[in-house]
Amino acid sequence: MKKPDASGKPATPTIQVIERMFALIDVLASREEPMPLKEIAARTGLHPSTTHRILNDLTIGRFVDRPEAGSYRLGMRLLELGNLVKGRLSVRDAALAPMRELHRQIQQPVNLAMRQGDEIVYIERAYSERSGMQVVRAIGGRAPLHLTSTGKLFLAADDPQRVRAYAARTGLAGHTRNSLTQLPALERELARSRQYGIARDNEELELGVRCMAAGIYDDQCRLVAGLSISAPADRLDEAWLAKLQSTASEISSALGYQPPKAPVAA
Repeated sequence: MKKPDASGKPATPTIQVIERMFALIDVLASREEPMPLKEIAARTGLHPSTTHRILNDLTIGRFVDRPEAGSYRLGMRLLELGNLVKGRLSVRDAALAPMRELHRQIQQPVNLAMRQGDEIVYIERAYSERSGMQVVRAIGGRAPLHLTSTGKLFLAADDPQRVRAYAARTGLAGHTRNSLTQLPALERELARSRQYGIARDNEELELGVRCMAAGIYDDQCRLVAGLSISAPADRLDEAWLAKLQSTASEISSALGYQPPKAPVAA
């Protein structure tokens, strides 16, 4: 069903093929079992050849599956994207109030970011002009894993083979003179992150900006996001670390995370 726009009229995509794609997906969503091409075409009012062409393109992108010749159903790519959106929304919802409280206490930007491929993407922030920060990461902004504190948390959670593969793919390109552009140096940094459960960015992404990050975990004990504090390099206060970790733990608890129990001594 099309939602009305500001004028009260049903909103319609401006590109015809996209409107047709939406119609096909809506029809496929109305049935659990695969549907034959002729029925899909009849229910959308599209010519069978047009229906076939668009469905083939959607199949290439895994938005539609073709379990057998001539029949179609919704594809796994939609499930993957849906889970990604669900994860972001639930993490953001759980994090927003604790982030704002942490910002109130320290008066520096607090960032929430998740991993997407070889980058992190910022999905929320708590920020005010009083922080004195020259650079603040916009929501939706991206940055390489190895140049950010949150990114290092995710790399530290990977096994050594995956870290080496990341280094080979990206070339560990640097942004500043402090950037870790050699694999041995990055591996030492990741070892420290594993040991202490936090990660740092020492002016590696932006000169004059330092960050510290703690992980956020879900009910399956998976690292799903990182909470970080950004500050001018000469003002980052180590006393904030305990507050950061406490806030990250609070958010993790809201997501159902329970820390592993220590083994009982014999």
